[in-house]
Amino acid sequence: MNEGDYWALIHAERARLADLLATLEPEQWEPPTLCEDWSVEQVVAHLTAAANTGRWAWIASIIRAGFDPAKHNARLLKRHLGATPGETLANFRTSINATIAPTKDYPAFLGEVIVHGQDIARPFGLELRPDTQAIAEVARYFAAKDFAVNSKTQVEGLTLRAVDADFETGDGPEVTGRILDLVMAMAGRPETLASLSGAGVAELRRRMN
Repeated sequence: MNEGDYWALIHAERARLADLLATLEPEQWEPPTLCEDWSVEQVVAHLTAAANTGRWAWIASIIRAGFDPAKHNARLLKRHLGATPGETLANFRTSINATIAPTKDYPAFLGEVIVHGQDIARPFGLELRPDTQAIAEVARYFAAKDFAVNSKTQVEGLTLRAVDADFETGDGPEVTGRILDLVMAMAGRPETLASLSGAGVAELRRRMN
């Protein structure tokens, strides 16, 4: 895939998430997501920040944060929080077609949209199904490289096998499930483990504790 192909997938997944967000009531923007202590609104603001932060802005921010990713992310997302959930969503919508990124790790940024979309949708029991090709690109990247999340390290020494896609990687005890659930597991979301099976699940659970 070339750069334009990745941006097309990123834009499509942002738009898909925006459509889901438009169905939420204002009070549904307050509960926590699967992303640690962030609320729905904070996750959306984070995605808006990611869509508007280029290389030099990213470097300047991480330096000002003392190379603390949590402080860096908190500062950037705060800039993109609206006064209301509606304003936060509007900010995100204006960023859907942005082509700004701090590095050329486009599968990682695609993965960020997909994973955070699931972080929001799953606690509400809402269906948010990303594009099949997009999920596969993220799965392959997450299994091969640690970037933003320690996905490669998370599953080192394990075999991952998707039951709904042509995806298998690694060696060792097997972890089997839907490819989207495997992506969420590589992103360190323990809530996903209940949807996976195989001898490697216990080890994966231990690593997430």
